[in-house]
Amino acid sequence: MTMQTRRKVRLGADIGGTFTDIALETPRGLHSTKVLTNYAAPEQAILDGIDIVLAEAGLGYGDLEIVIHGTTLATNALIERRGARTAFVTTEGFRDVIEMRTESRFDQYDLNLVLPTPLVPREDRFTVAGRIGAQGQELAPLDEPALAALADRIATGGFGAVAIGFIHSYMNPAHEERARAIIAAKTGLPISISSEVSPQMREFERFNTVCANAYVRPLMADYLGRLQVRLKERGAACPVFMIHSGGGLISVETAAEFPVRLVESGPAGGAIFAADVARRFGLEKVVSYDMGGTTAKICLIEDFAPKTARTFEVARTTRFAKGSGMPISIPVIEMIEIGAGGGSIAWVDAMGRIQTGPESAASEPGPACYQRGGQRPAITDADLVLGKIDPENFAGGAIKLSAAASEAAILRDVGDRLKLAATPAAFGICEVVDENMANAARVHAVENGKNISDNIMVAFGGAAPLHAARLCEKLGIDQCLIPAGAGVGSAIGFLKAPFGYEALASRVIRLSQADADDIDRLLQGLKATAEGFVRAGTEGPVQCDMTAFMRYAGQGWEIPVALPDRPFTAADIDALGDSFRTNYARFFGRAIDGLDGLEIEIVTFSVKAQDIRPAPDRHALTPGRTEAGAALSRPVFDPARGEALPTAIVERHSLAAGARLSGPAVVVERETATVVTSPFDVVMQDDGSLLLVRKGAQA
Repeated sequence: MTMQTRRKVRLGADIGGTFTDIALETPRGLHSTKVLTNYAAPEQAILDGIDIVLAEAGLGYGDLEIVIHGTTLATNALIERRGARTAFVTTEGFRDVIEMRTESRFDQYDLNLVLPTPLVPREDRFTVAGRIGAQGQELAPLDEPALAALADRIATGGFGAVAIGFIHSYMNPAHEERARAIIAAKTGLPISISSEVSPQMREFERFNTVCANAYVRPLMADYLGRLQVRLKERGAACPVFMIHSGGGLISVETAAEFPVRLVESGPAGGAIFAADVARRFGLEKVVSYDMGGTTAKICLIEDFAPKTARTFEVARTTRFAKGSGMPISIPVIEMIEIGAGGGSIAWVDAMGRIQTGPESAASEPGPACYQRGGQRPAITDADLVLGKIDPENFAGGAIKLSAAASEAAILRDVGDRLKLAATPAAFGICEVVDENMANAARVHAVENGKNISDNIMVAFGGAAPLHAARLCEKLGIDQCLIPAGAGVGSAIGFLKAPFGYEALASRVIRLSQADADDIDRLLQGLKATAEGFVRAGTEGPVQCDMTAFMRYAGQGWEIPVALPDRPFTAADIDALGDSFRTNYARFFGRAIDGLDGLEIEIVTFSVKAQDIRPAPDRHALTPGRTEAGAALSRPVFDPARGEALPTAIVERHSLAAGARLSGPAVVVERETATVVTSPFDVVMQDDGSLLLVRKGAQA
C-alpha cells in the first residue's frame, strides 16, 4: 500500500455509556460498527470494533494512519465518583471555597436545595500561608517549610492525586509552580495546578476544575496508556489523538495531563458532525439532536458552527437548573444533556406518573430485551413493543432482542401499576421521554434567545432517528436530516474535527487604563501556546480566532468581542470599545454608556487555534418526486394517530437519490432505524442523507 493511500485511512472511536461506535474512513468509503461498551476494560470494546471494520475493509492495524478517540469515561467518573482520592492544597482561608460555592441559590425559595457534594472532602483539603494579590503582586511569601511538612503528610496519606489552587494564581502562577515542585520532591503523585488547568478568574470555578482534573487524572492516564499499548501490540504504529470538549483534537499526552478537557469529548464530536452536515447543505440554523444509549444531547448550530462557552456544569441535581451542578471552567461546545437514551430506565413515581431516566441500564445488564440480565424496562424495550425495532435485525442482527421480555418488564414495572396493557404503557414511556427532550430543546433555545421551530433538525446516534420525527412534531420543526452513518455520528464527527486548542487568560483591564503593548504580549503568548498544541498534530496552515470577554465595570458576566489576528496597537483600544458597545446592543437591545463614570473592562482573553480544513462538497435539499415502493410492511404504533398502522419497511441502501416515501414508514440500516411518522414524508438526498419533511411543507 502506498503512502498516499495510507494517509487516507483514519479511524474514529467513541465510547458511550451503552455502545462503543467505530468509524473507519478509507479511500474506498466508510465502514462503521457498534459494539457494547465494556466497563471493565473500555479499550477492549474499541479493539473489538476495530477488528470488525478492518476486516470489512480488508485492512490491518498497520494500515491505520491516525486514531481519533472520544470518551465519556471522565464524565462518568465525576458523576459516579469513581476517581482518585485527591488532596487539595489551597491558600490559607480558602479551604471551604469548593463547598461554599458562590453562595447563590438556583431556587431561592427551596429550603431543601440539594447540591453536588465536593469532590474533595474537607479532611483532604489543606491550606498554606502565602498570598498573591489581584494584580499579580506577592502580598505574602509562600510558607515553604509548612508546605514541605504538608507534602510529607500527603505522601503517607493514601492519596492518588494532588490539586493545587491558590487565590489569584491566574495572574501570577509562581506560588502554585513552587508548591508543585516542593510536593513533587516528596511524592510521585500526579499534580495539577489551577493556573495551567484553568487560568481564569472566579476561584470557585477554577478550584473545582483543578480538583476535577486531579480526580480523574490517574484513571484516564491508566486507560489511555493501556489503549496505546494494546494498539501497538496489534501492529498499529499510528498516533492517537483525543477530541476535547471544545471540539478540537489534542495529543494523547496532553489529554492524559489535562483529562478534564475530555469531559464532553464524545458529545463534541456529535456537534461537529451536525455542523459538517449544516455546511454541506448551507443551513444557517440547525439544532443537532444526538440520542444514544444513555443520554440525549441538544446543541444549537449557527453559521455552520456550534455555540461555545467557557464553563459548563456536570452532575446537576435538578434537571435544567443552572447552578445545581458541578462547574467545570474549560472551553466547551455548549449543549444541553439529559439522561434520556435507549437504555434509560422507565418507572412510576409515588404520584402515579411515568418517569424515564436518568438511571440507565447501559450495556451491562442492558434493557430487558437484550437478555443479558436486565429486568427493568428501558426506552429500547418500549420502542420494541411499539414495533419501531425489528427484534431480528437489531445492530445488523448482532444482538437478538426478546419482545416477550420487553412486554413482561413494561407490564411489571409500569403497566400493572397504572392498569395499562403493554402497548399503551410503552406509548406512555416514549411520550414522556420525547416530551422531556422537547422541553430540553425549548429551554436551551430560550436561554440563547432563539426560537427552536426556526431550525432544521439534524438527528443522529443509535436512538435519535427512532424518535426524531415525534420530536419534530412536538417542537413545530418541519424538516429533519438523518445523515448517512447517523448511528455512529459522533465517531464520524471525530474524523471531521480540526486539530485545535483554545488558550485563555484572565486579566481585568479597564480600557481607560489599557496598555496596548501589554495586551499584545499577552495575546501573542496565548497564540504561541495554542499553536504549540495544534502543531503536535499538523504542519498545515492554522487560523487563530482571538476574543476579548468584556463587560461594563461592576457587572457580573461578560460578552465576547472578536479581536483581529495581528499585533494589537493603541488604535485598537478605541475600536475595541466601539465593538463592545455594538455587541452589547445586539445582546441586550442597547448599550448603557449614558451613565456617568461607567467604564468598560476586559476580563478574559482567548485565542483559539485550529488547522484549516477543506470545505465539504455542497448539496441542495431536494424535495424528491419519485414515489418509492416497499415490499415489506409491519404494524408500527403511530403516535400522531394513537394506533398501530401498517408501515412500510425499507432498507436505506435501496433508496435512490430523489426517492420519496410517504409516512408512516421505517427506513432500516445496520446501526439504527429512522421512524417516519404519519405527518411526515422521507426523501433520499444526493449525499445519502434522509430528509424528513412535514406533509404540506416545502423541502
